[in-house]
Amino acid sequence: MSKTIRLTAAQALVRFMTEQMTVVDDRDVPVFAGMWAIFGHGNVAGMGEALWHVRDELPTYRGQNEQSMAHAAIAYAKTMRRRRMMACTTSIGPGAINMVTAAAVAHVDRIPLLLIPGDIFASRRPDPVLQQAEDFGDGTISVNDCFKPVSRYFDRIMRPEQLIPALNRAMVVLTDPAECGPVTLSFCQDVQAEAYDYPVSFFAERLWVPRRVRPDETELADAVEALREAQKPVIIAGGGVLFSEASATLAAFAARHGIPVMETQGGKSSLPFADPLNMGAVGVTGTGAANRLCEQADVILAVGTRLQDFTTGSWALFQNPEKTLIGLNTQVFDATKHRALPLVADARVGLEELSANLGPWAAPKAWTADAKAGFTAWMATADTYTAPTNAERPSDAQVIGAVQRALGREVSLMGASGGLPGELHKLWQASYPSSYHLEYGFSCMGYEIAGGIGMKMAQPDREVVVMLGDGSYMMMNSELATSVMMGVKITVVLLDNRGYGCINRLQHACGGERFNNLYDYNTFQEQSPQIDFVMHARSQGAIAVKANSLAELEAALVEAKSAPRTTVIVIDTDPMISTDAGGHWWEVAVPEVSIRPQVNVARKNHEAALAKQRVGD
Repeated sequence: MSKTIRLTAAQALVRFMTEQMTVVDDRDVPVFAGMWAIFGHGNVAGMGEALWHVRDELPTYRGQNEQSMAHAAIAYAKTMRRRRMMACTTSIGPGAINMVTAAAVAHVDRIPLLLIPGDIFASRRPDPVLQQAEDFGDGTISVNDCFKPVSRYFDRIMRPEQLIPALNRAMVVLTDPAECGPVTLSFCQDVQAEAYDYPVSFFAERLWVPRRVRPDETELADAVEALREAQKPVIIAGGGVLFSEASATLAAFAARHGIPVMETQGGKSSLPFADPLNMGAVGVTGTGAANRLCEQADVILAVGTRLQDFTTGSWALFQNPEKTLIGLNTQVFDATKHRALPLVADARVGLEELSANLGPWAAPKAWTADAKAGFTAWMATADTYTAPTNAERPSDAQVIGAVQRALGREVSLMGASGGLPGELHKLWQASYPSSYHLEYGFSCMGYEIAGGIGMKMAQPDREVVVMLGDGSYMMMNSELATSVMMGVKITVVLLDNRGYGCINRLQHACGGERFNNLYDYNTFQEQSPQIDFVMHARSQGAIAVKANSLAELEAALVEAKSAPRTTVIVIDTDPMISTDAGGHWWEVAVPEVSIRPQVNVARKNHEAALAKQRVGD
């Protein structure tokens, strides 16, 4: 009979977590860097007691909001390129369901995240328990079932021994390059406190090393043949390049074969800005240099990207009718999108084997030279948008230029939703891998400040700058207090355009009247809000200043570098200005019928653009 140890289920879970290891920079380190926790009646007695005993091995961090603490965990794992991760535990009811949005972020962005929400009593003795949402027709349902559509693996722990298969399955999903995403272990609160004689072997140290899948011979041969015939090839680098730690391999591959590279939001910083074959952003928020090449491309090598509509210009970007798409991805679901030639493999290994089989082949020199010349021309244009100005309310692009001038390229940038992602994708100059972190898969407002904490925890020696708008700040800002409390210093640049400026511009572009987006254009409004963001940030312990010009912004950024704690710098911006150079059409449904002529004009333009889509091509 195997040796056993008697533990509560919660104690067993956290002990198991402390024994899971991985390799980072040639060192064995714990897979789990910590647990974010907000306690309530559904987890304070079971999980809280268990976590206290392992607080030195598995640190517990206190968030201000369940959603935002999970955002911090997501940003940490993404910055660590999915090598290390964090877990989050909550009580039942509202505490648990607050994390569903974050679970969706991790699900869309393919990020490992372990969620441990408390659940109702497995015994059902105190039924219904406080915060239980009863289903009239199904006694097995709790609010935690909401996690199922946004979890890669979901399990409800209703007996202590169920942890043994559940945790093994959880680790497989969390560390698998193809299946990676959020895992939810819905942990019944009475079970957390129940004891069981667990096999000692269950707690043996285990090393998890990312699988590097090699390509199938037939798929590799097909991809090589397609590339050898290419006259105008391009590479689209997605987040999978970073997760695979394939940046150097990609740079060498592009240089050897003369193929220009474009980066998705998730893939930006795969190559340094200064790499001669980096054409910058692609798609709806792409550079003129990248999109011009994509329109002509006859072979598109899509590496580690899920090819969402912002990347493909709603499938109207690639206009060459004879084009071939090659999907190099660990996940066959992504590798085969849009009838691509699949190359199911790890990004680094796949590029290495492609290069070996291509031998000395390179794209026509004229194509490569044209790409480089196009990017030089694009940069001359882009610089006009980021140049200094004395305007009372500068544009987002001009603020980006000021941040880059003040801090240079050796900083890590955090952002998420609104108008900033498009401007940053085009204009920000990243210099090292994983230095650009935009949550634009789910485009989750409120992600930024919590995400900045996670990014800084993963890159403690880097200067982390968070850029966000006032709309996103108003949705979720309480983790400012967490950053001060934990001593995790970030610099926050808050652009105040008095509302949801990005959606206001989209509304206007679709022929709509200004309505319900900016503070000054609402139906029911007795008084326009006058929010003092500086005082609000100070009230949470941050250093906060108002910059009344770009020059003041640059000076404040330099000062923030040596500040002892988190700094928030507020600057007013113009909600109507965006960078009209570069970019591409994006399909947003416009009404077929309207009494407003502006909408009818927008509908005609929409129909003309639809004709350029190459659906299923």
